[in-house]
Amino acid sequence: MAVIKRLILPEEDGSAVRHILRARLHFSSHAVSRLAHGGACIFVNGQPVHTPHILRAGDVLEVETEDRRPPRTAVTPGNWPLPVVWEDEHLLIINKPAGMTAHASNFLPDTPTVAGALAWSRGTGFIFHPVNRLDKGTTGLMAVAKSGYVHDLLRRRLHTESFRREYRAVCAGCPVPERGTVSAPIGRDEASAVARKVRPDGSPAVSHYEVLAKGDGLSLLALRPETGRTHQLRVHMAFLGCPLAGDWLYGLEDPELIPRPALHSCSMALEHPVTGARVEVSAPLPEDMARLLRERFPKGTAV
Repeated sequence: MAVIKRLILPEEDGSAVRHILRARLHFSSHAVSRLAHGGACIFVNGQPVHTPHILRAGDVLEVETEDRRPPRTAVTPGNWPLPVVWEDEHLLIINKPAGMTAHASNFLPDTPTVAGALAWSRGTGFIFHPVNRLDKGTTGLMAVAKSGYVHDLLRRRLHTESFRREYRAVCAGCPVPERGTVSAPIGRDEASAVARKVRPDGSPAVSHYEVLAKGDGLSLLALRPETGRTHQLRVHMAFLGCPLAGDWLYGLEDPELIPRPALHSCSMALEHPVTGARVEVSAPLPEDMARLLRERFPKGTAV
């Protein structure tokens, strides 16, 4: 059971529990309301209390953050490999393989899902709270909160210095200049049910890129998204005229080169929303992208 604990300070004497939840622990209004109607999940000095309870200096406030309500939509468990690279009682970070979506989709009803893999390993009562999502073909690091409270805190920090992600990608050609920023709004492509495109009335989208190596008509890139639009990195690289290798939607499908968009979430650094500790993890290139480097780039190319 994940528990948030706080010692009430002298300057907080006389505050109601609901005030400390909002002002000090940064629970959303919805989360506070859920706690108020969720049974015995708030304790002061070991005794259950309600949100109007008045606190005194020296009190120990404890809040259970685990979701007590069942998932809104039933998740079908699946025995699919899903490596966990970091975990504590509040958060886990997985290394998602290619071919797996976050949730089940009407477009891809038989596809393995992260939600299903976690339901298999953690039980069907586990409520899936993905903080950052990866496309079906994208591999690498993905953060999953174990409660709505932690999910909300992390979502607020996504795309800030408190939550940084970096990707490796292989693209066709080489962008000019070899290091830069793409600031181009992204919206739906009316000609497709799934595709996005750069359009003036789209949502703001910013991506940073750097060429790390070149070889045989391809470039190895470091990519860092500053915003989180659907397909953002893929759309922005195509906008530069250098679509990702294997990207059937925005470039050219080439199963012999690589059977998916060559995009991998390789590193993640975040400030833990509960403990405040710095969490830094990395994931090596998957075999299909590592093979590209071995076969198409100069020997010894570093990632």
